[in-house]
Amino acid sequence: MIKIGMMIGERYEILEKIGTGGMSDVYKAKDHKLNRFVAVKVLKQEFSENANFVSKFRIEAQAAAGLMHPNIVNVYDVGEENGIYYIVMELVEGITLKKYIERKARLSVKEAISIAIQVSMGIEAAHNNHIIHRDIKPQNIIISKEGKVKVTDFGIAKAATSNTITSNVMGSVHYTSPEQARGGYSDEKSDIYSLGITMFEMLTGRVPFNGETTVAIAIKHIQEELPSPREYVSEIPISVEQIVSKCCQKSPDRRYQSMGELIVDLKQSLMNPDEDFVKVVDPDEEASTRMITDKDMVQIKRQSDRRDSMEEAMRLRRNERYEYDRYEDDEDDEDDDEDDDEDDVYYRDDEDDEDDDDDYDPTMERITTLLAVVAALLVGGIIIFLVGRALGLFEINAPETTQPETKQEQQQTEKVEMIGVTGQPLDTVKRTLLNLGLTPEIEYEISDTYSEGTVIRASIKAGELVEKNTNVILTVAEGNDAVTVPDGTGKSQAEATALLEKEGFVVNITQSHDASVQSGYVISQSPEAGKTAPPGSAITLRVSQGAESNKIRVPDLFGMEEMDAIATLTEAGLTVGTVSTANYEDPALIDKVFYQSYSVGSWVEAGTVIDIKVSLGPEAVTYKYTENITAPTEDPEYRDGMTVNVTVTSEDGRQLLNTQVVSFPIAANYTGIKSPTGTILFRFTVTTEPTTQTDPNTGEVTTVEGRSEEKTVTRAIAFTAE
Repeated sequence: MIKIGMMIGERYEILEKIGTGGMSDVYKAKDHKLNRFVAVKVLKQEFSENANFVSKFRIEAQAAAGLMHPNIVNVYDVGEENGIYYIVMELVEGITLKKYIERKARLSVKEAISIAIQVSMGIEAAHNNHIIHRDIKPQNIIISKEGKVKVTDFGIAKAATSNTITSNVMGSVHYTSPEQARGGYSDEKSDIYSLGITMFEMLTGRVPFNGETTVAIAIKHIQEELPSPREYVSEIPISVEQIVSKCCQKSPDRRYQSMGELIVDLKQSLMNPDEDFVKVVDPDEEASTRMITDKDMVQIKRQSDRRDSMEEAMRLRRNERYEYDRYEDDEDDEDDDEDDDEDDVYYRDDEDDEDDDDDYDPTMERITTLLAVVAALLVGGIIIFLVGRALGLFEINAPETTQPETKQEQQQTEKVEMIGVTGQPLDTVKRTLLNLGLTPEIEYEISDTYSEGTVIRASIKAGELVEKNTNVILTVAEGNDAVTVPDGTGKSQAEATALLEKEGFVVNITQSHDASVQSGYVISQSPEAGKTAPPGSAITLRVSQGAESNKIRVPDLFGMEEMDAIATLTEAGLTVGTVSTANYEDPALIDKVFYQSYSVGSWVEAGTVIDIKVSLGPEAVTYKYTENITAPTEDPEYRDGMTVNVTVTSEDGRQLLNTQVVSFPIAANYTGIKSPTGTILFRFTVTTEPTTQTDPNTGEVTTVEGRSEEKTVTRAIAFTAE
């Protein structure tokens, strides 16, 4: 029986239960030998005495222990202790792909393909070791906090032999292959089918086959054709649709024959999503007998007629030549008729033997040669064009230049409605304006009406329609201790930052393209130089990135949950850096992002590393308890000298004291308490002596036995803030 806090294998301390499955439970544990956290999978107690289940559990451990791959949850150790069978695995902090899909409704095409590639690489490593998973589904795929995808739970995997892999219907029925549903032969291509169903769910947010019972769903896998994912999400590219369709073919021979083939097409779809390059081969159709169609008959007849006409023409030519030669022979030997006949017969036989020489036509040969040269030139030109286009040597500029200009014009003409900002905190207004696509600039002004840090007015009136990226000047109330803002424009980012921080300001950096200002130098600042601003306020420097190029604008992650922020950065083409936690005063942002290392709207290179911080909530207030605990006189039966068990517990369940005493008061001195209140529980036993009673009427004497009764007294206490 596993209990929290117990030690197994003399090194793994069980900390908490983090999951459960059909055969086992999973616990988070600490490996004291290597000082790291691990996941421990423990066979459930009801199965540990079943030899069949224990055998499956051991097979899983032996199979998975041979796999070491970045996209597979690694197995560290396996053991048995006092009837407890366990596997020690890598602890992956993150969420399952199933929860991730539920959270986002459906994934973008790029993200779904990227996840599928990582899953395929993990499964390919298993297949190369002759291990079939047989239970590929989103619940068995984990996305770590770093965005790494890992396949886990080889709970029904076996080491594959060369000729025997049979199984009953196993795994989740929504993702099972037709051959698994029939209970027949299953191999690596069963995993490919299940991965195809998983890709379908990532792209559409739903499974392709559903029903009221598992049997009904299994029958659909066997009989019904897979619906196209484009029926639910029309923007899915044709190549991705075809990849999913090929993975989920009913016949294993028509699917991808290996994970390597699938990975090649998945990578190709990332580069050329709209190309029709996926080929489905039907081995039965290639060798089958086909009926001749009417179209085939017409073509055969046309070719036959052409051949007959050519033979007739050659026959006429032979006859003409024969008549001509016969005429010549008759003139030379007109007196010898018998010899003429012999020569005639001999000549005709010779003509029959040399048909190939008579069929030769110089004109036809020249035409054929010319056509072959033209065809070769055309094929060569097409090949050169395709290769040159792939290498970037041939650019078709007209569509590419026209379309971006049109999009840019539409983006420039897009307008947003200005909001009311007067009287609102500056930080709130800035975030709202940035989300609208407007650029806030700050000026400060002493005000008797508005409190410090509150927006007095904006340069654009509420309700006015303005173009996106318009600058909005916010006038903010300042205190009397305002400082003149120094000039950082024209200086390098480092120099301007040092100058402003020296005066007590906090520096925020935004980046934009400006061909007239050297990259890394300040274009402008807000508030401007010469204005006044309170110490500690933020000065925004707009730093040049030089001429505009293909850069990425940093998205706003504020208020997002961690996994959503990671997904947003990944989709934008940026790299997730350090994910850390810290206290933040707003309780509404607990477990949400409150900091990112690049300002919202900044333009950065693709792949730039963005660090984020997740809020732990406001910094906790701690309390202390330094009082003398007095006797439980609340109960009149208490007597000095009684043995009393005293327990002091804080409101959050932390036990501060648990002791037995015979005298009071007790000195208490506890610090770092997280709850403001608690209770003291007194337990003691009251014992009475036997007594005798005499009946006044009869004089009969009776004895009343003594009794023992456990008494409890509860006393509420309040702690003092430290």
